[in-house]
Amino acid sequence: MVQAWYMDESADDQRRPHRAQPDRPVDLEQLRRLGVYYWKLDADKYENDPELEKIRKERNYSWMDIITICKDKLPNYEEKIRMFYEEHLHLDDEIRYILDGSGYFDVRDREDRWIRISMEKGDMITLPAGIYHRFTLDEKNYVKAMRLFVGEPVWTAYNRPADHFEARGQYVKFLAQSA
Repeated sequence: MVQAWYMDESADDQRRPHRAQPDRPVDLEQLRRLGVYYWKLDADKYENDPELEKIRKERNYSWMDIITICKDKLPNYEEKIRMFYEEHLHLDDEIRYILDGSGYFDVRDREDRWIRISMEKGDMITLPAGIYHRFTLDEKNYVKAMRLFVGEPVWTAYNRPADHFEARGQYVKFLAQSA
């Protein structure tokens, strides 16, 4: 099962766990109240997985590709890692399914505190449009992930502050209703 926790304030290497002390775990229900959804799937059978197909059909995830993030595979690796870790939002949901390796998604809670979500092989997550977030590899420096989209992919990230976008306004409204 996925692990998530509140982060410390350390400026140390972003690839470290950064657990707040004392430890403050976050459960799936807390993530759901932020609009973050999670599934555990069998990544070894992603090409013919009826569970994945069911999720894709129910949620209209019609487009997908696979990205490998490591020094040897990703052009402009250092620049991309910095870009992924910059706090930002998207105007569409961000859907990622970890096929191999591991990394962290960090999301903001209602009080603007960071929650770190540890993602590993078999974990699939949906971050809602308008949520401030960032991504980093962990200390293993490798992840292979499926990226899914509703319709054609849009890769644009809007760095914070981006409160003027309709997607952000809708997300803030969702948070108020789910409080």
